[in-house]
Amino acid sequence: MKKPLVVLTGPTAVGKTKASIGLAKAIGGEIISADSMQIYKHMDIGSAKIRPEEMDGVPHYLVDELDPSEEFHVVRFQQMAKEAMETIYSHGHIPIVVGGTGFYIQALLYDIDFADNPQDDGYRKELEAIADSGRAELLYEQLKKTDPKAAEEIHAHNIKRVIRALEFYHQTGQLISEHNEKERQKESPYQFVYFVLNDDRQHLYQRIDRRVDQMMEEGLVEEVKRLKAMGCTRDMVSMQGLGYKEILAYLDGECSIEEAVYTIKRDTRHFAKRQITWFKRERQVIWINKEIYDYDEDRILQTMVQYTEDAFGYKD
Repeated sequence: MKKPLVVLTGPTAVGKTKASIGLAKAIGGEIISADSMQIYKHMDIGSAKIRPEEMDGVPHYLVDELDPSEEFHVVRFQQMAKEAMETIYSHGHIPIVVGGTGFYIQALLYDIDFADNPQDDGYRKELEAIADSGRAELLYEQLKKTDPKAAEEIHAHNIKRVIRALEFYHQTGQLISEHNEKERQKESPYQFVYFVLNDDRQHLYQRIDRRVDQMMEEGLVEEVKRLKAMGCTRDMVSMQGLGYKEILAYLDGECSIEEAVYTIKRDTRHFAKRQITWFKRERQVIWINKEIYDYDEDRILQTMVQYTEDAFGYKD
């Protein structure tokens, strides 16, 4: 008998946090964050991290667990999330994976194997030297020629994944996009329900703009100043997150605050668009389009609860 697992994802700012609390309380769930930024301590405003009072007594995992100086990547997420799931199962509860990092969710859901190819340190160092010299765009151009499908899935600024894709091809002669596609076709070891919460594009973009304005009002600049004073630099994985790198550029005198805010809003909208594209490729997904429900949160919750009851054969 496969163990139950619920996924609740969707584009940034769509309202996953609030929906996840209602779902967890309704089905006896505990929440695992699938967010590449909320894992970091001291990074609360820019990551739109859930506040303790918003948790409403629902246990959360992979929130506030790492220092900003530590690296967080898909393999580490997979390991930490599996440990959290075992804890949740031991409580007799259902893990609910909540967040917008589609690659992380996919890695957990299908137990993707990342361990079969050791890193080629020599070639990797060569690629890292190109990136460190300020020519990272050359690596992305190389990836577009070598593996166009991977280049579509990987953002040009995600240098680590660009390098890993080139390294994988160098080592194996196989495209990482083809490898990932094969892994994606694996059957999940879990009995899962996979929700994608979505919204009308223009409505979502308005929510994103409002959220960025709210972050500024809540003190995003001061938060980044504190991180900088702690020794956080732009080459850290944590500081490459949306909102942080732009405010760092402002603090370093590279742009005005207005330009920084404009860039955060624009790039967050682009990010949301890429997230939706990713989720459209996933299998066995249940789309919850908010406008169809007239933005009635109770109806949305009832629908999700009904799907989980049907999938797991129980009534709470």
